[in-house]
Amino acid sequence: MPFEILSELKSPKQLRDLDDQQQNQLASEIREALLTIVSDRAAHFASNLGVVELCIALHSVFDFSKDRLIWDTGHQVYPHKLVTGRFPEFQSIRTRGGLMGYPNPVESDYDLFVTGHAGSSVSTVLGLKTADDLLFSDEDRKSVAVIGDGALPSGIVFEAMNNAAGLNKDLLVVLNDNKMGICPRVGGVASYLDKARVAPFYNGLKRDVSWLLNKLPVVGEPVEHMLGQFKEALKTFFHGGMLFEEMGFRYIGPVDGHDIQSLQRYLEMVKEVKGPVLLHVFTEKGYGFEPAQKDPVKFHTPAPFCRDENNEIVPVSADKSVAYTNIAADAIHQAMQADEKVCVLTAAMCAGNKLNKIRDEFPDRFFDTGICEGHAVAFAGGMAKSGMRPIVDIYSTFLQRSFDQIFQEVALQNLPVVFCMDRAGLCGPDGPTHHGVFDNSYMRIFPNMVVMAPGDELDVPLMLDFALSIDSPSSIRYPKTNAETVERSVAPIEMGKSEVMSWGEDGNILACGVLLPRAIEAAEKLRGEGLDVGVVNARFVKPVDEDVIRRAIETGFVITIEENAICGGFGSAVLEAANRMGEPTDRIKVLAIPDEFVEHGPRGELLADLGLDAAGLCKAAHELAGSSSDASTQELVK
Repeated sequence: MPFEILSELKSPKQLRDLDDQQQNQLASEIREALLTIVSDRAAHFASNLGVVELCIALHSVFDFSKDRLIWDTGHQVYPHKLVTGRFPEFQSIRTRGGLMGYPNPVESDYDLFVTGHAGSSVSTVLGLKTADDLLFSDEDRKSVAVIGDGALPSGIVFEAMNNAAGLNKDLLVVLNDNKMGICPRVGGVASYLDKARVAPFYNGLKRDVSWLLNKLPVVGEPVEHMLGQFKEALKTFFHGGMLFEEMGFRYIGPVDGHDIQSLQRYLEMVKEVKGPVLLHVFTEKGYGFEPAQKDPVKFHTPAPFCRDENNEIVPVSADKSVAYTNIAADAIHQAMQADEKVCVLTAAMCAGNKLNKIRDEFPDRFFDTGICEGHAVAFAGGMAKSGMRPIVDIYSTFLQRSFDQIFQEVALQNLPVVFCMDRAGLCGPDGPTHHGVFDNSYMRIFPNMVVMAPGDELDVPLMLDFALSIDSPSSIRYPKTNAETVERSVAPIEMGKSEVMSWGEDGNILACGVLLPRAIEAAEKLRGEGLDVGVVNARFVKPVDEDVIRRAIETGFVITIEENAICGGFGSAVLEAANRMGEPTDRIKVLAIPDEFVEHGPRGELLADLGLDAAGLCKAAHELAGSSSDASTQELVK
């Protein structure tokens, strides 16, 4: 399909010049552009297919060069990028140096925040609106938040809605209801929204009915009882909007989210309504592409594929490698088979964490809390207090949202909750919102917490078994990458003990986590260049192995390497230990993620840029030894 309209679209203001037929053609062109992306890389797909018409309608009704728009969560922002003049760069999305897969203010003034976590849109839009009213009182700037039904149950959403109603700000919240997060939505709010799907259209009628009922004369208890029953009947009939109306929002909907012209009419209407409004829009994840409509979970971020002459799906490549996520999921499954007290909790990431088999086989011990990480951790604390052995399986970047519950409900109580932190380290094309590079730092600050990092896939099940055997909270981190195995006679896991692979006379590399194979690669290369360098699989970030650290310092130079922020991570722990022991630190080199946000790109390339690969280790070793690293680095790069 030629991109006749899309290729000429330089600004969303041009959408107002398109007739109905052209707008519908533009929707088709946007979907075709989305299909060209997934033919050669993994990208968010089904969620973007579902918001094409909504995006066109929003940008044709509002002027977001001055009005405000926040997409929550930002992974469905591809159509928005296309209609805001980024079609010429669109093929670069999620590639190094190209467009980000989330909103990015560096790319466009139409992107206000980098939004990669769910639930914050209503809060930020309320802040934008409040500031605009103070600073631009002579302008009528509109504020719009688009939030999915999967993100709606996040606690911060209801905090923001409560505040918005109290301030009575002119605010539009568009609820994009597609019955999905990444996986099918769960919980009481999901059930409530399901009922709204069969409710008739509702335009804040409750307020008018309440006014009428309050005008009726009330004579005696029977009449009061009758009116009470009448009110309850109305609440049942207009069930779809009552929750939001009671919270102080004018509810309008449900509205067909795939009818551009209908959406435009309702958006024009709500644009003039005073006070906070919620427009309930029904969409279908994967709309316009039948395979994605049938299996929106698989096509949320599918592996690259193309279409044959019969429009059938043809996988571009089939990577049969096993990822650390699969290794961890298998270990959790085995633990649940072995002990009926073991249970697992996740926050809307059943598919991402490969927990489907566990969910199906152990439904009574599998708990998906939705996008409510803080609740999940406090929930786990309660279960641990009653004698269960809960495993909280949440991406590292999302677990940050539960920081206070890790402190108050788990660490402070010294409860045996195990945190399995998937996507720890650099998450490649997902970029800075998803890089899990802070968990070593934020976990190790808590008293009672045991913090572990497997060096390879063989360490993962051993660490999980160890974590389930101790009576204190613990964490295990692993990245979004294919698993590697270091051939060795694997040492058992002992509290705070590292695994010495070899000792070097010139220096030693203390590897924390799955960069262990890179450390071994570098040590072998260095030995061939005249430097005898040993390797230690640190295993524990807290408590650290002080005996090994002391010997390493006394032997020669020490390099620590980790896929975590340099502030407060494993390297910091080693320096602190050296200080406690009175050992010198002048020959300790800490290699870690620098104190900056890392952009998106292939994980291997990002690690190389940051000096966290074998070449970077060789360079650091030669610098500490006072020898040349040029030959070593050039050979490794080749």
